[in-house]
Amino acid sequence: MGSRVQLAVELFMQGYGCCQSVVCAFSDLYGLDEEMALKVSAGFGGGVGRMRLMCGTCSALVILAGLEKGQTRGEDREGKAACYQLVRDLLESFKQRNGSINCAELLQMSGLKAETNTAQPDERNAEYYRVRPCARKVESAARIFAEYLNSQNT
Repeated sequence: MGSRVQLAVELFMQGYGCCQSVVCAFSDLYGLDEEMALKVSAGFGGGVGRMRLMCGTCSALVILAGLEKGQTRGEDREGKAACYQLVRDLLESFKQRNGSINCAELLQMSGLKAETNTAQPDERNAEYYRVRPCARKVESAARIFAEYLNSQNT
């Protein structure tokens, strides 16, 4: 699973959003091709459309939890509960490791201003990658999901 964690970080460093990077690294396990995985997860970057709400990597964990355990029948309350519990467990693990699941808070913890008044993404350059915590959050979320998958296989 380490290669999936590395893939998520590589995708982020290629300019994909944090949510896209994490979802795409695991998408083949659920029959999603890369293009569909990138499209489904595209709007969650920047804390959902750059509104600095829930961190995109956490949104990725929610998407992956749905792919893993999401119920497919409306009346399946047990399936819904299992999915919700997985979401809660994954996000709690992220929060314990990173201090928050909120994009604005994660940026402020790194000393950055969490601008929310524009949908325009920042230019990806050396300075962007140097000052932002995002690559580390991508790695953390991918590692959390890989650990979850490993625990299911043992």
